[in-house]
Amino acid sequence: KLEGLKTIAVTTNGINLTRLLPRLKEAGLNAINISLDTLVPAKFEFIVRRKGTNLPSKATVLMLAGVCLLYLQVNCVVMRGFNEDEVLDFVDFTKDLPLDVRFIEYMPFDGKYCCFEILLGHK
Repeated sequence: KLEGLKTIAVTTNGINLTRLLPRLKEAGLNAINISLDTLVPAKFEFIVRRKGTNLPSKATVLMLAGVCLLYLQVNCVVMRGFNEDEVLDFVDFTKDLPLDVRFIEYMPFDGKYCCFEILLGHK
């Protein structure tokens, strides 16, 4: 641990989090940002580009926050035609959990091309 350092955080999609958490905690981790853009298993596999990948469950999130006493935040990028129909599901999923949820804007860049057609709210 470094003197004066108050927060050590990681941003993750949660795939290996349960396995890696003990070592991360030992190293001083005290905050986690979970990037979770969907609650639909097939969409999650598409995003992480791996078959057979399990979504972080409500039980896992509770364990992270409660047992490990970590600050948790869920970041959800809302995209037209992909997950905009899940916003209320995210609210329901997280409303009783000790964490913050941020619905964040999709960054409209794909290499050198803009992807404005999937921006939610873009006309």
